[in-house]
Amino acid sequence: MSFFAKLFGKKEKESLDQGLEKTKEGFFDKIKKAIAGKSTIDDEVLDNLEEALISADVGIDTTLQIIERIQNRVKADKYVGTSELNALLHDEIKQMLAGNDQGLQAFDFPETETPFVILVVGVNGVGKTTTIGKLAHNFKKAGKSVMLGAADTFRAAAVDQLTIWSERVGVPIVKQAMGSDPSAVAFDAAQSAVSKGVDVLIIDTAGRLHNKAHLMDELSKIRRVIQKVIPSAPHEVMLVLDGSTGQNALEQAKHFTAATDVTALTITKLDGTAKGGVVLAIANQFNIPVKFIGVGEKIDDLLVFSKDAFVDSLFQLKDS
Repeated sequence: MSFFAKLFGKKEKESLDQGLEKTKEGFFDKIKKAIAGKSTIDDEVLDNLEEALISADVGIDTTLQIIERIQNRVKADKYVGTSELNALLHDEIKQMLAGNDQGLQAFDFPETETPFVILVVGVNGVGKTTTIGKLAHNFKKAGKSVMLGAADTFRAAAVDQLTIWSERVGVPIVKQAMGSDPSAVAFDAAQSAVSKGVDVLIIDTAGRLHNKAHLMDELSKIRRVIQKVIPSAPHEVMLVLDGSTGQNALEQAKHFTAATDVTALTITKLDGTAKGGVVLAIANQFNIPVKFIGVGEKIDDLLVFSKDAFVDSLFQLKDS
């Protein structure tokens, strides 16, 4: 069986379960309080459940959709006891996320699209550089040759950190001095990737979000220079969000998706927070696949996002 066919095995499921531990504890504590002393799902239970979901950073819009689904289910089934609420929530959330399961194709790309160019965007501090390093590791483990492009030239630390990751993973990096034109770095990286026959080129970009116009102009320029070398690039624009910031991550997603053509999402730092419910909000509200989630510091703790595995882990259900 190929690497691509085994993207979510027992080891990955264990990492996911551990990474979501704080979210699960908080989530179920709130649900237990919502149904305390109740035997049926009535309006009071639904009000309490709504409050519990919002406080777990599932978000208002997504929470209201979940509550409406449960209301309709209760009406259709006539009688549903609170003992069945966990299973009901599990089922309805999984159905709601039915369209967001493209993460399992996370490493698939046409063989004709080489080098496959991934442009990585996101504000400073979300784990962008770490995500790039872990992505490079995963692609290399899958038998692909990888190159990094350090186009975040506004911060010396960004170039230094990416260089450390390139050495750790064992992949080449194209970089210039701090303050260099980011598009010039991207152009050099594209030329180098083509000349060396690299399979995957991952380009870091500046993490400063001054305003939408500034972001759009800079990313548009990077796109144009890359396309001079690789006309179909970039093939993926990946937005990295910090899951531990809860609703702030949702706001960042709104800003970036309004400013540029984001094609994939990675949500990081879920292991240190009880706000993992924000993954449900982001996956539900944006017509963009969540492809990866970060659940720890180890190099293998960037997991392919599986809707089924995520919801099952959230509800502590065993694989069937």
